[in-house]
Amino acid sequence: MSLENHHLSPPAKKRRVENHVQEIEMEPVEDIDEGLYSRQLYVLGHEAMRKMGVSNVLIAGLKGLGVEVAKNVVLAGVKSVTLYDPDSVELKHLSSQYFFTQEDIGKNCAEVSQPRLAELNSYVPVEILSGPLSNDKINNFQVVVLTDSSLSQQLSVGEYCHANNIKFIVCDTKGLFGQIFCDFGESFVVSDVDGEQPTSVLVSAITKEEESVVTCSDETRHNLTDEDYVTFSEVEGMTELNGCDPRPVKVLGPYTFSIGDTREFGVFTKGGMAIQAKIPKTFTFKSIKHSLNEPEFLISDFAKFERPSQLHIGFQALHAYREAEGRLPRPYNKEDGAKFIEIAKEVNSRATAKVEEIDERLMLKLSYISSGDCSPIQAVIGSITAQEVMKACSGKFAPLSQWFYFDSLECLHEDEEIHPDMASPQGSRYDGQTAIFGADFQKKLESQKYFVVGAGAIGCEILKNFAMMGFGAGPNGCVFVTDMDIIEKSNLNRQFLFRSWDIQKSKSTTAANAVKKMNPAMNIEPHQNRVGPESEELYNDTFFENLDGVCNALDNVDARLYMDRRCVYYRKPLLESGTLGTKGNIQVVLPYLTESYGSSQDPPEKTIPICTLHNFPNAIEHTLQWAREKFEELFTQPPEIVQQYLNDSKFMSRTRKMAGNEPFLTLKSLKNAVVDSCPQSFDECIKWARNLYQEYYHNQIAQLLHVFPHDHTTTTGQPFWSGPKRCPRTIPFDPNETTHLDFVVSASVLFAETYCIEPNKDRDYIKSVVEKIQVAEFKPKSGITIHTSDAEAQAAANVSSDDDEVEAVLQHIPSVEQLRMKGLKMVALEFEKDDDTNYHMDFIVACSNLRAGNYNIPPADRHKSKGIAGKIIPAIATTTSLVVGLVCLELYKLVNGKKNIEAYKNGFINLALPFFGFSEPMPAPKKKYYDTEWTIWDRFEIGRHDNGSELTLGEFMDHFKNKERLDISMLSYDVAILYSFFMQPAKVEDRKKMPLSEVAKVASKKDILPHVKNLVLEICCSDTEGEDVEVPYIKYNFR
Repeated sequence: MSLENHHLSPPAKKRRVENHVQEIEMEPVEDIDEGLYSRQLYVLGHEAMRKMGVSNVLIAGLKGLGVEVAKNVVLAGVKSVTLYDPDSVELKHLSSQYFFTQEDIGKNCAEVSQPRLAELNSYVPVEILSGPLSNDKINNFQVVVLTDSSLSQQLSVGEYCHANNIKFIVCDTKGLFGQIFCDFGESFVVSDVDGEQPTSVLVSAITKEEESVVTCSDETRHNLTDEDYVTFSEVEGMTELNGCDPRPVKVLGPYTFSIGDTREFGVFTKGGMAIQAKIPKTFTFKSIKHSLNEPEFLISDFAKFERPSQLHIGFQALHAYREAEGRLPRPYNKEDGAKFIEIAKEVNSRATAKVEEIDERLMLKLSYISSGDCSPIQAVIGSITAQEVMKACSGKFAPLSQWFYFDSLECLHEDEEIHPDMASPQGSRYDGQTAIFGADFQKKLESQKYFVVGAGAIGCEILKNFAMMGFGAGPNGCVFVTDMDIIEKSNLNRQFLFRSWDIQKSKSTTAANAVKKMNPAMNIEPHQNRVGPESEELYNDTFFENLDGVCNALDNVDARLYMDRRCVYYRKPLLESGTLGTKGNIQVVLPYLTESYGSSQDPPEKTIPICTLHNFPNAIEHTLQWAREKFEELFTQPPEIVQQYLNDSKFMSRTRKMAGNEPFLTLKSLKNAVVDSCPQSFDECIKWARNLYQEYYHNQIAQLLHVFPHDHTTTTGQPFWSGPKRCPRTIPFDPNETTHLDFVVSASVLFAETYCIEPNKDRDYIKSVVEKIQVAEFKPKSGITIHTSDAEAQAAANVSSDDDEVEAVLQHIPSVEQLRMKGLKMVALEFEKDDDTNYHMDFIVACSNLRAGNYNIPPADRHKSKGIAGKIIPAIATTTSLVVGLVCLELYKLVNGKKNIEAYKNGFINLALPFFGFSEPMPAPKKKYYDTEWTIWDRFEIGRHDNGSELTLGEFMDHFKNKERLDISMLSYDVAILYSFFMQPAKVEDRKKMPLSEVAKVASKKDILPHVKNLVLEICCSDTEGEDVEVPYIKYNFR
């Protein structure tokens, strides 16, 4: 690479093609490919991404750790990444460097890595730096990362970087140990330390005094702290607060806080919003030489509070040992271990930051496994380091201050010491891993059979780690992976096994092929099935019984709960993980020991009250949700109803049986679709859209103001339009207003598509048509009820349809034959947020922002609207990689056969803060009947008679009465009741004589599928005292 031309590198992002719809008074973002970076943008934001786009990063060392850092930084989208590594590829590097192959041995590490890293992101040039790492060359970079470096190199480069304000990071791994050091200069400004959305709260009162008290509206908690600052908007009376400089908060209670002196301001009358302000924070870093003697540690595990100071000495001792011996200590070599402990004591004796006493047991383990190299540890340390690189480039999120040490010694057997011969090089690609765990353990890894559910971001990282670990790569091992999705552009930013040429291909198959290239020995079987009852014929008893465990890589709770139930039923370990932006969590589910994933659940999502949504919005989230509902009401539900009417002979009978007002609403929608609003041409679609605009943004608002005028008061004399109720205004249509025309264009195009009419998408044409359309003058209606509470709205919805109303609508609906003769065809549109050409988001943005204009709510640009309306989960590659690294460390413990719950770690991490929290998994809660304790992992197992015949229902009940001393009062299968104490005696007697599986068929009214060998039954029962008791479920083996 020519250093002289380095500054001429092309920009990391391309100019985005401008959308055909622009947002209200919003500057279009033109420099970031939102299609690629969309999920990451919801984590970092545009400003941070722009700063990263002008940052050049140097990564020195391209073994397993260096490539993990580089992979994540390239995916993130910096201006350029330059690789430096003068070493050649060796067999042992294949333990964790997933871009090396057997054919690369002997070639330069950086040269082999460069083209494979460059494939990850076409916007990020990946260069190679040749020759010695001189200061002149370092000057070309904003961030320098050293991996696998000597202490002397760290001190030399680190001091130079500190003096020249170049961000400097060191990271290193030794077996199951890891180290990170950060120095971002003496004055590093962070714009947003935590990345959380600013809190905003409606205000009901602000006092005029020296310590002014702000009271929140409707007893809404403000969730502020004494470290926060706030500013204000839309305050009436005390207008000096609107747009004021951020004022420090003093919390007085959950609903009140003080903002200091307001005596010089006007008197508060009403309204307004307090908005949390993000205040930049300056961090000061010491140079590595200074910090080595005065270290500041970020704790990785509070159960190991004293360990960082020990490892601080231990890593220095490894540098000293290598300098003295020319190598690291040999695996499990007692002589080397003893020598290392002596060196550690010597290093400690002359250290400024010394420990009181060297932990010899810890140091011996560090010596024994320091030459080891395993992919999960590289994933953990490499991901954290990559996030720190992004912080250094962007000034977004709190940096790591300044030393970080991590270990996962729990993966090793506590008492079983590995013989040096079993940990010495075996001439295998897994030698780095064998140096930690021994050759016998490697064979165990290779013989594992695991089910990976999902091949998205987490799934890709799991499979990458499996390939490096040799997991399931032996003759008796296998990894099954299933994912029904195909690859989309937005996946490429974090699902690193996929490339741009893989778009529209199967995720699972593409991922399987990618890891086979990484490790040709991998036994991997890709499937494209959704996990659920519909795939139980494939994922049946035989399939699960042959598994050693399951790794979930899912993105929805329902599928997670389903797999959790399957793992509990088949008593298989489950490794569960998830991410949300910079936050991640892992959970280990162990048969018989821990609670399951489903044992605890997150609190339900906050929902928007119906009345707020329909009549009284006060935030952009409300208008976006309203817009999403309108999309469904206009372009999804009517076509679906029409299709059902045309194709389902029982449509009418089913509709009449619907609850509440649903029959009338459904038939009214049908009539509207096939009679009232059925267009014959695209011009009629334009007219429909123009009238829809008038209805939404003028007529409905005018009617609302007719019922509740601006000066309307409540029964208590308070202004009706106050607090969360914002008084709206009508918006007359103006075809020269961009957003007004956006609405008509998108609505008319989508409406035409539902009727299979070819739309004319030319804006000028649509504008010319719409300018000629005359709309009816609005006349307010009397006797209209507008609900002001959810209770009123719900009560109205529950009122049954009036038969006369239903019949009146039915008279105007043409018969199915008439509609077919007419050739009516309708297509339901399924909302798709990521296609910028389908007009879906165009409609949502215009529809929402116009309604926001009605209520004087600040509009949202397309990016923000897509995130909220599309319920996009923010995601970034670093969090995913870190979480999976932690998952695979737990996997080592499972394969090692650890039975003590204390060895395992559930984890919660937040890379933004950064924060790492680990805890033991929660034990499975115990229940009891008589003297028998049981948990979710226990059950009754009952099979057929010895002669192979089935139990009858009567024999089944007798079994429980005689053997378990339990009197069954109710027996159920799925949702069907097989027996209950209130059942008619004759039916009970008949069923008692029937085989149990036949009773299940009769009661459930469906056949038992051929692949089902067992029935899962549940009972309500009482003990001999007649007391109700809770007991486990029953597995009845009838085939």
